Amino acid sequence: MSDKENKINEEELEQAMNEAETVVEETAEEAQIIGDDGDLDGEFETAEEIEESKVAQLEAALLQTETRLKEQQDSVIRAKAEVENMRRRTEQEMSKARKFAINKFAEELLPVIDNLERAIEAADAENEVIKPILEGIEMTHKSFIDVVSKNGLKEINPVGEAFNPELHNAVSMVESPDHESNMVTIVLQKGYELNGRVVRPAMVMVAK
Repeated sequence: MSDKENKINEEELEQAMNEAETVVEETAEEAQIIGDDGDLDGEFETAEEIEESKVAQLEAALLQTETRLKEQQDSVIRAKAEVENMRRRTEQEMSKARKFAINKFAEELLPVIDNLERAIEAADAENEVIKPILEGIEMTHKSFIDVVSKNGLKEINPVGEAFNPELHNAVSMVESPDHESNMVTIVLQKGYELNGRVVRPAMVMVAK
């Protein structure tokens, strides 16, 4: 082989070595860059972060759904409670309406009962002529009392009882050796109550 060919081979070998060194250096630089910047590792880290992010999003969505479900459950419970309260109030109002439906009628009926009682008290029970009429009035009075009693109307006749301002209306106070102080001595007019509600207080006289 000639010197010229040897020289060419040496130059080609040197060039090849230089190129190899360049490739090695570039590869090393790329490796360094990857190591420093974390591009390659970053891809793995980014994938993990994406996965973690997805999991976090799913957990957040689940928590939001559970919160929304709990709110809906609370709303349903409140709605049921409101409906139940409304049902109770309605039943109570209907019950009151049934109990006191005849309140106005009872008020207007009381003077009739009073007049029948006055007629019975004023009649001469020993008079044979009056007796049949008196019996008729007494039967009429009893019928009235039976009917109103069945509908919750009850008389207030507090002779000898302690004065109660919620049930009695004192028109005067009198000296009475037979009664203790604040006791009802005379009932001038009976009172009446309808299912526990006073329709008319009893008109009374009270001992001093």
